[in-house]
Amino acid sequence: MLSQRQGIVVWLHSLKQAKLLRRYGNVIYISKKLKYVLFYCNSEDTDVLVEKLNRQSYVKKVEVSHKPSIKTHYENSRPDKAKEYDYKMGL
Repeated sequence: MLSQRQGIVVWLHSLKQAKLLRRYGNVIYISKKLKYVLFYCNSEDTDVLVEKLNRQSYVKKVEVSHKPSIKTHYENSRPDKAKEYDYKMGL
């Protein structure tokens, strides 16, 4: 059974503590230039993790991804007739 996942971006003062974030979830990306870490955790644990991370001294800011709350089903999307014609022609 797959559980719902939530993305969290943690902005750090220094990247020395980036490895410590592995205990909170699955680290996906670490930006060395901008000093942030992107990781995923279970949706149920998001609120608790954000509070824990904000209490850490090495964390500047914590942002939660809005992707699960965005509607991805579009109702009135009609394909462009000119593009359809080009695709059928193989251009």
